[in-house]
Amino acid sequence: QVQLVESGGGLVQAGGSLRLSCAASGRAVSTYNMGWFRQAPGKEREFVAAISWTGGTRYYRDSVKGRFTISGDIAKFTVFLQMNSLKPEDTAVYLCAATRTRPIMPFRGDYWGQGTQVTVSS
Repeated sequence: QVQLVESGGGLVQAGGSLRLSCAASGRAVSTYNMGWFRQAPGKEREFVAAISWTGGTRYYRDSVKGRFTISGDIAKFTVFLQMNSLKPEDTAVYLCAATRTRPIMPFRGDYWGQGTQVTVSS
């Protein structure tokens, strides 16, 4: 069992930045790869970014490349999502996920956090 707790969401103006954090805890947490998803009202959940603890390989959806950066602190089992140049269309609940599925992509979450709201005003 893995527990995921997100933090760092909030309200920001277009062009601004936010940094999300996801703290992972539980059994064999270091064997899980980590990812971020988002879900806007009335829309399906969509993949945002993922990172492999070993090797540090990163994956991004096209619409966030160059603006978002995923990183991790394996010593603290915490993954971050730095979001720059935010746009109103980035508004969503952002959820952290953990997976043991290999290969890492397409990312299929085994465990999910509760989510943190990100709102970008125009």
